[in-house]
Amino acid sequence: MGCNSCSTADGKVAGCQNNGGCLTGGCNKMNVFDWLSNMDMPVEDKFNIIEIRFKGGRKEFFRNSNGLQLTTGDAVVVDVPNGHHIGYVSLQGELVRLQMQKKKIRDDEEIKSIYRIAHEKDLEKYLEVQQRELPTLYRTRQIIQQLGLSMKLSDVEYQADNSKATFYYSADDRVDFRELIKVLAGEFRIRVEMRQISLRQEAGRLGGIGSCGRELCCSTWLSDFKSVSTSAARYQNLSLNPSKLSGQCGRLKCCLNYELDTYMEALKDIPDLNGPLVTEKGTARLQKTDIFRKIMWFSYDAENTWHPIGVKRVSQIISLNQKGQKPSSLLEDEATGTDDAVQLNSDLERIDRKYRNKGTVRKKKKRKSGRNRRKPPSNTNKK
Repeated sequence: MGCNSCSTADGKVAGCQNNGGCLTGGCNKMNVFDWLSNMDMPVEDKFNIIEIRFKGGRKEFFRNSNGLQLTTGDAVVVDVPNGHHIGYVSLQGELVRLQMQKKKIRDDEEIKSIYRIAHEKDLEKYLEVQQRELPTLYRTRQIIQQLGLSMKLSDVEYQADNSKATFYYSADDRVDFRELIKVLAGEFRIRVEMRQISLRQEAGRLGGIGSCGRELCCSTWLSDFKSVSTSAARYQNLSLNPSKLSGQCGRLKCCLNYELDTYMEALKDIPDLNGPLVTEKGTARLQKTDIFRKIMWFSYDAENTWHPIGVKRVSQIISLNQKGQKPSSLLEDEATGTDDAVQLNSDLERIDRKYRNKGTVRKKKKRKSGRNRRKPPSNTNKK
């Protein structure tokens, strides 16, 4: 067991030495780092439920009733309804208890047990069974097209004992696939289970590269999908462009929720504007807001210049307007050189002067070089 970066030699992992459970997450989908693995835990009170990983990042919990000495990445034969299946150990110990509490799974008799550690013959047979999945996927898609069903088949998973196959599909509406099950059971001679998944789960099973250049979060570490609304983009001042906000699943990107709490915390200090600011110099309208620097940019109706104003000053003007009073201008009563807005204006003016001087110096150099340039002597001989 091992990935390309930690290839195997004589059945042993040559790279990370972790029996196929790559510490960097390169070997397996939805890999979990067991940060309690190097700690001495009481052996008598060790939690006997193991988290097992299957194809596509699917994980389930099984009881180690036989007391097997397991390591992360070991292939084990587990009990499933009407047969057995092969999975890989992804997590064990006290972290499994926390995962069960998080997913609200009870520690009762419904949890199946682990038979034994998988032998080489079990793995060879399972590899032969897996080779049937791709032809079955292509043939099933042809059958779905012939029956005229409005559904999209994304993946097929065979059970290790070659007695059952699970077909994962996505559809917008309810699909009557009773005739499809009869055709599949008669053609492939197996028990058929149809399981509908969402578009986010489909993208997680297929995998891919996101617009950020990294692997999709849903195929590497994200297991719980939370609803994402367009309000998350509005709070972050993002343009409501569906092509940029949508992921490969066709839904809004899950990463829109990652920084939403930070923006919500920063927006608490930003005053709410129900209209333009009224001053004696004119009416000023909001053009842009710098949330983290606490600066709001306003422009008068008769001007094209944007004026950066601190949020404290904006709150003062709003309170004055509510009382029916008008300040002389946006920058009135502010100490020169100390406020962020004044300092920002001075920085911009200094940068403008710097580049303006550079342009004039370059023009002078060009003119001077043009004057001193001499024509090359001609090679014509005078008679």
